[in-house]
Amino acid sequence: MRMTRTKVVVFVTAMIFLSTFSFYGYQMLNAPNVLNTHNGKISRSVVYLYIPAGATFQTVLDSLERHKALEDKLSFAFLAKLMGYQQKVKTGRYKLHPDMSNKELLYMLLSGKQEPINLLIPPLRKIDNILPLLDKQLMITAQDIEQAMQQWQDTLRREGLDSTSYWCIFLPNTYEVYWDVSAPQLIKRMLQEYRHFWNEERRQKAKAIGMTPHEVMTLASIVQAESSKMDEMPRIAGVYVNRLRRNMFLQADPTIMYAVGDYSMRRVLKKHLAVDSPYNTYKYKGLPPGPIGIPTPQAIEAVLNYELHDYLYFCAKDDFSGYHLFAKSYEEHLRNARSYQKAVSKLSREENE
Repeated sequence: MRMTRTKVVVFVTAMIFLSTFSFYGYQMLNAPNVLNTHNGKISRSVVYLYIPAGATFQTVLDSLERHKALEDKLSFAFLAKLMGYQQKVKTGRYKLHPDMSNKELLYMLLSGKQEPINLLIPPLRKIDNILPLLDKQLMITAQDIEQAMQQWQDTLRREGLDSTSYWCIFLPNTYEVYWDVSAPQLIKRMLQEYRHFWNEERRQKAKAIGMTPHEVMTLASIVQAESSKMDEMPRIAGVYVNRLRRNMFLQADPTIMYAVGDYSMRRVLKKHLAVDSPYNTYKYKGLPPGPIGIPTPQAIEAVLNYELHDYLYFCAKDDFSGYHLFAKSYEEHLRNARSYQKAVSKLSREENE
């Protein structure tokens, strides 16, 4: 009788233990464990976990702790070990929702189911700015991208590009990519976007103007530097096309700024015009060797669909609106230029008072 009673006690104790363990195990797996904390307060917004190359499980754990993203760090660490995540850390940018369970979080991390980023490439006046811009937004470094570009040179040359225009495959736009995209994958993607943009229709338009895509982008980079007004770009492009066809110097001030390396100058002076550079369009006829910046699709379209007119000159308006006055004769242009220079001088005096 005592033996039976002892067995019952052992059985009941074991059942209680198993039930408790099962309940705790279920809780560890399925109970909400992700807390999104912002300024010390629980937030309902999502947070992003970035796992770089070479990261270990401890790196991930430290990052989660730094963001105060886990309610129970020990249960997460225990399950991560049980599920083998400690040896299977994957790079990426992961979206953590409030109230995610350990199971949901670990399945996401183990599968590498990351969230893409919106890679923003804005209009760039200086081509050199593209590398730090990409470096800042992606896991790869500027050096990684530069090395990969070297490996893609033959392919880029077959596209009609050269060392002055390679970076123009990074057409300003917003692209959905993964944060941990490799440098070769990124260049391949940008080249696909470039080819998609330069379709047969646009190539035929360039041919009709008597230009290659490289030359169109070179002129577009100048047009873009001259005006931020989209509606005015085709007219400015028309001025330069007219000057090219008449074998006139382009006399584009942005090319002087590029040659001198100073984009902050308000006026181009005679000393600047004396700079001996193939980008000095006051000294050398035709287009410069390559783009002075990375042109936007809109600037390229402005060149491909330039406005037909007889204007040969343009000058900034004296109201500083960003728009320009256009002239067919040099005499008319001089009047416009004097008016603008007067306004600049007046503004300088007022700023110094």
